[in-house]
Amino acid sequence: MSVLSRRDFLSSAASAFATAPAVAAMGPNDKFDLVIKNCDVLDPSQSLRGKRDIGIRFGLIEALEADIPAARAERLLDAGGKLVTPGLIDLHSHVFPYGSAIGIPADELVAHQCTTTCVSGGDAGANNFAAFRRHIVAQTRTRLYAFIHIANTGLTPFPVAELYNIDFAQVDACARAIGENADIALGAKVRMSENVIAKHGTEPLKRAIMACEKSGTNGKIMCHIGGVETRKLMSDILDLLRPGDVLTHAFSGAPNIGGDFTNIVQDGKLLPAALAAKQRGVIFDVGHGGGSFDYTVCEAAMQQGAPPDTISSDIHVFSGNSPGMPYLTWVMSKFLGLGFSLEQVVTMATANPAKVINRMPKLGTLQIGTPGDVAIMELVEGPVSFVDTRNNKRDGKAYLKPVQTVTAGVPFGRPYGSPFAVR
Repeated sequence: MSVLSRRDFLSSAASAFATAPAVAAMGPNDKFDLVIKNCDVLDPSQSLRGKRDIGIRFGLIEALEADIPAARAERLLDAGGKLVTPGLIDLHSHVFPYGSAIGIPADELVAHQCTTTCVSGGDAGANNFAAFRRHIVAQTRTRLYAFIHIANTGLTPFPVAELYNIDFAQVDACARAIGENADIALGAKVRMSENVIAKHGTEPLKRAIMACEKSGTNGKIMCHIGGVETRKLMSDILDLLRPGDVLTHAFSGAPNIGGDFTNIVQDGKLLPAALAAKQRGVIFDVGHGGGSFDYTVCEAAMQQGAPPDTISSDIHVFSGNSPGMPYLTWVMSKFLGLGFSLEQVVTMATANPAKVINRMPKLGTLQIGTPGDVAIMELVEGPVSFVDTRNNKRDGKAYLKPVQTVTAGVPFGRPYGSPFAVR
């Protein structure tokens, strides 16, 4: 009996896989697992707007056609002519319940914001990221990714500041956690407000960048601003951010401890360092939250060359109860009121964040062969009033109302499949 060498075995195995037949395409009598009919599809990733039906099979989008006969559906979901987009991606949320002091179960948010993907904004640090992965990610239907906090405790101590003691910012531990969880860990989160880091200046951010670089994953930074210690420090922070890093709460008007407004717009003018950061590819993310979005800052920044790239909620147990109502679809609606088109707003909550998390073209799109993540919303037209986190009010002419969400081909709610599946 001959004995195959390891090289021969691998070669023959590879050859077998190469010649194995592909999964058969759908035959004329095969049925889709789910057909969503009567959709007013808007998919910016394909420059697509029009009436379509969506056929989903084995968790993937199999067809996007003018008409798919109802008889070809195992289950049928009628969108009723409402707006249908790729599943929404919330780039900044807090979805580590029971571990972070402010987290909400991501699946409980779906009915309020049509999110099929949520990114945890530093809920967990190196010391408790394993708990987030094993106990939350593994049993959550919503797709979850995360920025790992440079503080090894994450946001567990909230509302006590996690970085008054700089010793919690452990570079090696954070780098290891990012590297070991590279499938879901996007990089490092750092909060740079004075009430979080005291007098540590740029040191927390520098450590977060070092952790990303040492991780070997090309990890990105999510940098929280709002009430930084000094006006100069804001420019120093911006100068450190690299192309692809995320500046979240970009339009915060929160003051520092002394009451000074030290963010990217000062005395009505966009900082030169902010414009330079924008031009070199730093991502400007909304991160509305309960205290981090100011219309006057946003309007000035937009007019002076720094509009948002991504719209996110910063939803958590405290912000969710605030007057600004920072649920993702409501925050998107605020930008409709600021003059952005519906296509631009949807792009900033689908294709753009998908690129930031390096999941394009798989997420944030309705392309054939991608996961069956779908958001159904109603564009409600008529007078509407919005408020930011500093009690500035603006009027709008329409808002987006969540209707239904499908993740990996499985609707949240009816129609139920049998056996029930989550992926």
